[in-house]
Amino acid sequence: MPNVFVFPGGRLDADDCRVPITTDLRPEVARRLEQRCSPRKARGLAVAAARETLEETGLVFGTFDGGALSPRLAAFDYVARAITPPDSPIRFHARFFLAAAEEAGGRVRDSAELQDLHWVAIERALSMPLVDVTEFVLQEVARRLSGWKPPGVPFFHYRRGVARIRYE
Repeated sequence: MPNVFVFPGGRLDADDCRVPITTDLRPEVARRLEQRCSPRKARGLAVAAARETLEETGLVFGTFDGGALSPRLAAFDYVARAITPPDSPIRFHARFFLAAAEEAGGRVRDSAELQDLHWVAIERALSMPLVDVTEFVLQEVARRLSGWKPPGVPFFHYRRGVARIRYE
């Protein structure tokens, strides 16, 4: 999406379900993911998040040796799920993960897919050009950081052209 700020992301590759990991998902995170998918797919989704983050930003969650990533999935929390509008030319069924910056190795750098990468405070990020789902996930993270406990995993989707949020 040109000229808007987005999270790194991409598709779940078949290999993501077979990659050796450094640590597994924390049990409470795995449980939330597994409400909507198998344990194998839940683990693969988190591996894909680590892989895409490395590819698009240079940040490593785990170890990266000889071109092989061994993700540390315990660093991740599962924040939200979203599906793009039915009329979008490209549909995404995305899961959003959160990790503390201190958990990352490597150095932030631009990539072929993302440019102008740098750390910003959530409050500042919310004033930048964003799509609605990115804005929602940032607000969700800010609420959690302030101590709010969500009643479940938020599901951001569209119905009859209107954005909806349901906690699962």
